[in-house]
Amino acid sequence: MSNAISLHPSVDNGIAPASKTFAGGTLVCKCKDDPVTVAVAGQTAHNHVCGCTKCWKPKGALFSVVAVVGRDKVKVTKGKKKIKVVDENAVIKRHACAKCGTHMYGRIDKKSHPFYGLDFVHTELSPEKGWSPPEFAAFVSSIIESGFDPKKMSGVRERLRAIGLEPYDCLSPPLMDAIATHVAAAAKKRKKKKK
Repeated sequence: MSNAISLHPSVDNGIAPASKTFAGGTLVCKCKDDPVTVAVAGQTAHNHVCGCTKCWKPKGALFSVVAVVGRDKVKVTKGKKKIKVVDENAVIKRHACAKCGTHMYGRIDKKSHPFYGLDFVHTELSPEKGWSPPEFAAFVSSIIESGFDPKKMSGVRERLRAIGLEPYDCLSPPLMDAIATHVAAAAKKRKKKKK
């Protein structure tokens, strides 16, 4: 029964591996005419399926698929005037096409944030193949906030594990370790300043 659960079009039929020689590609919004394009000059990292209610998901998908790349590698190449920030108060400023609503990239402006310098991108928007594949599932229980039946959550977690994505209700352990390391280093730095 859990195999019938559709998670996201890019993972439902298996997860494609990364290409060792992949050097980036172009993300294209969903507008049929005059789409926004964003060039990503490099391979992504920490790709994952995300159940949070903030990330952009294609119609009918329970999860988004999102990865990170250095912000210096992301450049709007067409349609810059069509891009707007979805929520100015959010930590991740999601830049979307104002016409079709597709999130093109997410950026953190707060320099003290552990992920400052990384942009969040949806590689499924690219016609190129070879992007880093999803490695885990984050904020899985958050799909309940989007209206998913809580009684079916065990089936979702089973399905995620069956396709090789460990489900978490936060980020993966290495990313949580990176956040804790950043917070500890910042606290140590503040302590030194006080002396």
